[in-house]
Amino acid sequence: MEIAEKKLAEEAKYFTKPGVNVKVRAVASEGNIPAAIQKVADEEKAQLVIIGARGNSLIQRMSLGSVARDVLFFGDNHLLIMRYKMPEGFGPVGLKNFLASHGALDKPIEPQELEKFCATPLAKVLVPMDFSQPSEAVISFIKSMKNIGEIQLLHVISEGETKEAIDKSAKAAFDRLYGIIQDLAKAGLKATPLVGVGDTVEQICSTAYVENVSLIVISSVGKDDLERGRIGKIGFSAYDVAISADRPVLILRMKPVFEIPA
Repeated sequence: MEIAEKKLAEEAKYFTKPGVNVKVRAVASEGNIPAAIQKVADEEKAQLVIIGARGNSLIQRMSLGSVARDVLFFGDNHLLIMRYKMPEGFGPVGLKNFLASHGALDKPIEPQELEKFCATPLAKVLVPMDFSQPSEAVISFIKSMKNIGEIQLLHVISEGETKEAIDKSAKAAFDRLYGIIQDLAKAGLKATPLVGVGDTVEQICSTAYVENVSLIVISSVGKDDLERGRIGKIGFSAYDVAISADRPVLILRMKPVFEIPA
């Protein structure tokens, strides 16, 4: 325990600057590290948990380690998953295979490229929008954040049997995105609208790569989860983005508000 505290004290020096108070704690986990993390977060009244995507696991091809995965599944706090480097072959739904097959990737992302995302996570932020109440709450959260450089708003059209139907949905999506952009502009934030067509997770992850964003910010639950009654701590799309994305992901634990019939 003493050795751990000394190592943490050394790490704390990286966070030391005016206005930042750093508290160091080393706790005995008794084998359940995610539970220990949540316990400390509760005791310290933490608003955000920051965790590395992988620890020292011998299974190097896992895109998300067991501790990060369990915190994602069972945690109560907003969660920032940081990635310093990815296992070979991983990335947006299989970085090499998926993006190469779509002509968007010439070579794998190098470790030094991921390192820059960790250094400047707010330089260019991708925010997936499905226009649900939780995703709108993400926008309110974004407006309260400081030092954001640029925002990319992405809506994915995953349904539509004809080109006409897809075009109609795209136009409606752009109209709604422009409304959000105007709202963000009032807060001094610059945003760009994007509309993708296809699988939601694939579009989010590939757009993050193509647009070279530094961070993905997504609600823990989305429209599809609400419609299907999957109201847990993490929805399907948010979970898949967290394990598939090749850069930092901020999961905002947004609790949907339901209207009670009169």
